[in-house]
Amino acid sequence: MKLQRIGAPGAERPVVVDGDRAYDLRPVTADIDGAFLAADGIATIAMALAADRLTQIDITGQRVGPPVARPQAIWCVGLNYAAHAKESGAPLPDAPVIFFKTPNTIVGPDDDVLIPRRSTRTDWEVELAVVIGARARYLESPAEAMKYIAGYTISNDVSEREFQLEHSGGQWSKGKCCETFNPLGPALVPRDRLDPTDLRLRSYVNGEPRQDSTTADLIFDVAHLVWHLSQYAVLEPGDIINTGTPEGVALSGRYPYLRPGDVVELEIEGIGRTRNVFRAAP
Repeated sequence: MKLQRIGAPGAERPVVVDGDRAYDLRPVTADIDGAFLAADGIATIAMALAADRLTQIDITGQRVGPPVARPQAIWCVGLNYAAHAKESGAPLPDAPVIFFKTPNTIVGPDDDVLIPRRSTRTDWEVELAVVIGARARYLESPAEAMKYIAGYTISNDVSEREFQLEHSGGQWSKGKCCETFNPLGPALVPRDRLDPTDLRLRSYVNGEPRQDSTTADLIFDVAHLVWHLSQYAVLEPGDIINTGTPEGVALSGRYPYLRPGDVVELEIEGIGRTRNVFRAAP
């Protein structure tokens, strides 16, 4: 069972894909958002499917939007794969490195991404994204954290490295918040349908392999991240946590940065695949 939002930007409708069939979720909810997730919406979908209360639809050829509508925050974790920290020349962090992206950076998994004006160092980052399903504050332990997760999807934490490292005064946000800099999707996979501890994640540029790793290389795992963040802030339903990227980005010096016309594809087993064409910002 995978949740998707299908249609033009701003007019997406919620669907659930079960095997090779898609079903309209509008009898259950108007959208897949924080309020629906907090109301145990995924369990509601499962019951509606079991009771055969949903209408089958054909979504072939239609745009796939971000799987979650209007998150209030995108929490991001830096240097969270051991091999990526090494290629970046940074020591392994003692605690999660946290930064933000603005929610308006989110676009669909196959939408175009705009390379900013004056950019020469736009980079890709395949990441497992955690979607929060219940309000989380001051959790007692990482073991408790998993029940606050709605599910998982794929995030491309697109970055402009010069903006990030040379223009930001020690913070990273200028290189992370450019328009379209967070493709998300193609689906939200419920937490009970996917084990996040050893998922293979890969990226490709113009069909050539770049990143190829597993979440087993995470320094701070999913449960730890949710617990850790809850000690400093309140996580709201629908929030996104980008959990970090593995080695193999352009920042490593092994590959060229992105140029207009380049195609970046990401995949994580059990979730799906994304494809973004990079264009010059008008």
